[in-house]
Amino acid sequence: MTAHQALDPSIKARTKRKPGKTLALGVLGLGALMGAAVWAGQWWSVGRFIESTNDAYLQADSLSVAAKISGTVSEVYVSDNQTVSVGQPLVRLDVRPYQAAREKSEAAIRAAEADIARGEAELAQHSASIAQVQAQLEGESANEQYAAAQVKRYAPLAQSGAETQERMAELRNALRQASAQRAAQAAALNVAQRQLHTQRAAIEQARAQLASAQASTRQSRLDEQDTVVYSTLAGRVGSRSVRVGQYLQPGTRLLTIVPLSELYLTANFKETQIERMHPGQAVAVHIDAWPGVKFEGVVESLSPGTGSQFALLPSNNATGNFTKIVQRVPVRIFLQAPPDASIEWLPGLSATVDVDTNSIVAQPRG
Repeated sequence: MTAHQALDPSIKARTKRKPGKTLALGVLGLGALMGAAVWAGQWWSVGRFIESTNDAYLQADSLSVAAKISGTVSEVYVSDNQTVSVGQPLVRLDVRPYQAAREKSEAAIRAAEADIARGEAELAQHSASIAQVQAQLEGESANEQYAAAQVKRYAPLAQSGAETQERMAELRNALRQASAQRAAQAAALNVAQRQLHTQRAAIEQARAQLASAQASTRQSRLDEQDTVVYSTLAGRVGSRSVRVGQYLQPGTRLLTIVPLSELYLTANFKETQIERMHPGQAVAVHIDAWPGVKFEGVVESLSPGTGSQFALLPSNNATGNFTKIVQRVPVRIFLQAPPDASIEWLPGLSATVDVDTNSIVAQPRG
């Protein structure tokens, strides 16, 4: 130490503080080493098993409600964002055209039933006429046989001169008349039988018309029921496009029902992250809308293919230049109920997901 340094009090003071400063630096270094050791231990026991992604979104199996029949909207019972329950009416169409169609088909039923009754009565009458004609035919056949027997009997007598030729002529004429009468009755029987077949066909046609009218009536009743569109899902109304006075065609989309009580999370992990991932593993979720809240979840299932496999236009790497891109696998995560009842999840919200691949907390839902 120089003489000047020995005389300078500030230098002496700094010289005295050096041991304390060295101690502080040593403590800080030791603390940093201990922190690094704790972090390394935490990473080794927990962190290395955590797979994270911020490519995650809340989703719901929303129901798109469409019209089953055509018609003009007469009433809309729900508004945008309204909560609905199962069986609640949503939209009503003008029912009058379908009521008229039902009344028309019911009238057709009555007409067909009347045709069947009349046809069966005429069928019975034709059956009686056929029986009468058959009896007459049998009588004419007997007359013909008798006339033929008479001609056969008197022919030898006429040849021998024991009977006159005039008598033979009368007998032959009687035979011809009997044959003509039998033929006429046979023709009448044939006509009556044809009429019977025609009447039976008419009855079958009337029965077919009855069945058609009954089917039309059933369809008209179904159409009447379908003029009121009911909710088949509990949730909230969204994307409502139906308006009073609008004319709808079958399949026209009316609105969407979102089941907010049945939301789930879809996280898209890189293909390099799913090696140890399987259903039942614990999940920590942070939704961007509630950054300070931690939500609990469970891995429910992994997609049977990467997202590109289900794209509208799947990529084809068999042609052209190939550039390898890391694929992502959608993972479905079941969310536990939020810790705060005032929190209301909405489909489409973004989230950050941490999956502990070294844990099993639950079996996936069936």
